Amino acid sequence: MEPLASILRPTSLDSVVGQKHLVGPDGPIKLMVNNKRICSMILFGNPGIGKTTIAKAIVNELNKKYETFNASSDNKEKLKSIINNNNEIIIIDEIHRMKKDIQDYLLPYVENGTVTMIGLTTINPYRAVNPAIRSRSTVYKLYPLTNDDLLELLNKCIEYIKNDNNNFSFDNEAKKYIVNCCNGEARSLINMIETIYFVVGNNGVTLSKAKQIIQKPVVDFDKNGDGYYDTLSGLHKSIRGSDVNASLHYLSKLCYTEDLLPLIRRLYCIAYEDISLANPSIGPKVYAACQCALELGMPEARLPLASIVVDMALSPKSNSTYLAFEKATEDINNGKSGNLPKHLKNVYSYDENNPGYKYPHDYPGGWVKQQYLPDKIKDAIYYIPKETSTYEKALKERYEAIIKASRQK
Repeated sequence: MEPLASILRPTSLDSVVGQKHLVGPDGPIKLMVNNKRICSMILFGNPGIGKTTIAKAIVNELNKKYETFNASSDNKEKLKSIINNNNEIIIIDEIHRMKKDIQDYLLPYVENGTVTMIGLTTINPYRAVNPAIRSRSTVYKLYPLTNDDLLELLNKCIEYIKNDNNNFSFDNEAKKYIVNCCNGEARSLINMIETIYFVVGNNGVTLSKAKQIIQKPVVDFDKNGDGYYDTLSGLHKSIRGSDVNASLHYLSKLCYTEDLLPLIRRLYCIAYEDISLANPSIGPKVYAACQCALELGMPEARLPLASIVVDMALSPKSNSTYLAFEKATEDINNGKSGNLPKHLKNVYSYDENNPGYKYPHDYPGGWVKQQYLPDKIKDAIYYIPKETSTYEKALKERYEAIIKASRQK
């Protein structure tokens, strides 16, 4: 029997739930398909939010010959076969796992237009995908599905099942429960609906029946108008604001879902966005506590998580590195960069008019005056230190001394 998730997979972009910034009327992917052209691209985002669905809808609407390739398990021989069979589009799942020799074989075909690549990944491609592959693609981010998106999908599932069994129905409380249980994943939601249908058959689905079948505890995040991700935001802002009691409250609420991964990812982010140099040891401490929580599982996972959240909330705070990186990124986005100074390049030929790279360790204090930024932005200042901790004060003193020495003739 074909799974419901497979039956309901959209065959057109108009049928895709969510991701309207990409597939809505003015979305770039929708407009490309309307123009009967598509570029190589990488779609990245959380599991179960539409990457494969969008890729399959693209090839269906374009009526192109395609094949799928799983970078984690398929080998070069399969890729050769796909290309030799004149497939115009290759959908590459888990593209961040693609081995270098396979990339090397694929790249010329992507470059000359023999094939168009649609890569799929849950990992940020700017961090995890080889630059050679990434530079030949347009990167599109998929966003978590909203509760409205998930409710729309849930109702589609129910309507489809009712074509076969008109007595099948869901009450509103059961719908809310399923939406909260699926953690933003469309595929998970559809599988839950299918499981429930297999159990209840002709009967209506109440909240108690849904809980009995799914057996996944969930806080009713919608009761007071705040969803799961809003609660994560509440935890983040409470730690940033050094309110330890509010931090523990939101942590407890999030732990009740027993879904640790989104929580852990947020704690990693807080450690380096809001605490950072004010308490440099916090990053490794957060990582250790979170790994301990994953190994323990619930309910014991709450112990290391509570400990580290108290530590984070009461820690001194600094966002100086976050702000510095944002300023640097703004320059990159605005095209303010340039070629590296010649003496910094990996391969350097000596030029008597341009003396070479000076090795800082050969100089007193491990520092020597020389230019590192491109000429066009050689005087750019990104990092503005704060004085929220002894450690960052020390960095500030050295930083200011370096700037002063750099400006001396």
